[in-house]
Amino acid sequence: GIFFRKKVHWMVWVGVALSVAGMYFLCFNGGIGGLYLGDVLVFCCALAFTAHILTVDHFIARTDGVMLSCIQFFVTGALSCVMMVLTESPDWSVIPQAWFPLLFAGVMSSGVAYTLQIIGQKDTDPAVASLLMSLESVFAGLGGWLLLQERLSVPELVGCGLVFAAVVLAQMPEFFRPKKVPERQ
Repeated sequence: GIFFRKKVHWMVWVGVALSVAGMYFLCFNGGIGGLYLGDVLVFCCALAFTAHILTVDHFIARTDGVMLSCIQFFVTGALSCVMMVLTESPDWSVIPQAWFPLLFAGVMSSGVAYTLQIIGQKDTDPAVASLLMSLESVFAGLGGWLLLQERLSVPELVGCGLVFAAVVLAQMPEFFRPKKVPERQ
């Protein structure tokens, strides 16, 4: 956002620093010990997701959120189909057996979730939106802990707390901003 001259409140920067520290504790519990291909791919995904958030921020003021979402899904679906045909050897006979997971992932996980993200991002600063979305890792960790009885270490729990604190802190400038009072006529 800096490259597009987006002003970011200093509290958001503190929130970003807290979130990075929290992600470190959440993801690199035993120390870094080496950088793996998966780590590089996740970092590249984070950069692509950043570009997505900034692109949505740019276009959402000019168009309807649902329309933007539909265009996004049509283009992504078409490009994914082309890449599938070029790089994969799909077994078409197993697709009918997986209809429910495919439908659920396509409609709920992608369609509904991303459409709501786009609509919600209309009135949200992109930096705050990205911090809000960083809670996905926190909920994944806590969900595994609560639902699957996975173990979270103290550093991982500290990481969850830091990311949550970062999200709350990043939203504080909005909370303290003076409200616009409608003028009497």
